[in-house]
Amino acid sequence: MSNENSENSTAGAYVTSGQEFTRDANYIATRITRDGADGYPVEAGRYRLVVARACPWANRAIIVRRLLGLEDAISMGVCGPTHDRRSWTFDLDPGGVDPVLGIPRIQDAYFARFPDYPRGITVPAMVDVPTGQVVTNNYPQITLDFSTEWTEFHREGAPQLYPSHLRDEIDEVALRVFKDVNNGVYRCGFAGSQEAYERAYKRLFDAMDWLEERLTNQRFLVGDTITEADVRLFTTLARFDAVYHGHFKCNRQKLSEFPALWAYARDLFQTPGFGDTTDFDHIKKHYYVVHEDINPTQIVPAGPDLSNWLTPHHREQLGGRPFGDGTPPSPVRESERVPSEHNPL
Repeated sequence: MSNENSENSTAGAYVTSGQEFTRDANYIATRITRDGADGYPVEAGRYRLVVARACPWANRAIIVRRLLGLEDAISMGVCGPTHDRRSWTFDLDPGGVDPVLGIPRIQDAYFARFPDYPRGITVPAMVDVPTGQVVTNNYPQITLDFSTEWTEFHREGAPQLYPSHLRDEIDEVALRVFKDVNNGVYRCGFAGSQEAYERAYKRLFDAMDWLEERLTNQRFLVGDTITEADVRLFTTLARFDAVYHGHFKCNRQKLSEFPALWAYARDLFQTPGFGDTTDFDHIKKHYYVVHEDINPTQIVPAGPDLSNWLTPHHREQLGGRPFGDGTPPSPVRESERVPSEHNPL
């Protein structure tokens, strides 16, 4: 992120005039694995997951950590919903400092390992607590590794989010969801020309129509249980009407106007691990305050009404077992609960 305003400004240059939005997908490739091949072995209590509830990519990691019951093995630091051009900050914590890492902003963990780190300071990030150094910010791999490398620390009854026999199909579906939906909304919102916007808009809603058709007669995206593919789609759907429809001009129709997709989103929202990790207040504040070049007034909309997320979805009529042979996670621990005024649950 770059801008030419004062150091403490939240302003960022997100739109480049005349150009399409292109996401920098070069993340820190280091992995935390059972064999410790990259120098970071799986070890309970050693790593801290740093997130922001506003961020859809970080929200995925929060959901997967909770579904698998990794709370005792991997602690979690939560940044506030807004940030300046340097990085996300721990402004929700006393004194504005993360109580475990002892730093005010996540960039400090990046610079501890890479003093001249040249790319965006992003969440989610896994930080090695003993050294205070970032290990990885490779968000798609982080959640897959939670499922495959951290099995020793999964709770009893943890679901199989990335079962081996469905991985090819999960990867295929997730790739289109990423290109045309997860990232597609940003390609609309950060488009630098009318032509770029219209191309992104068409790709987005072609994919939404494809998802609507796919989910009309099946409860989940792949197989008959919740998988990584559902987690990846949900975090975009949760933000669609609150942010993307208006702020990013993704306004052919609202999520609530897609019968199957809207019921599917409500089904997941009402499933432990999904809705109870969603903070609509943080989501709206982040997008409408940080993206000053799109919303220069920084006015945060009062709506939409969130109570409709709790209406019956009737998706159970399609069959399927959300957790397969597993069980739902236990209630959210008090220290990690989303404030009730930020969420209709």
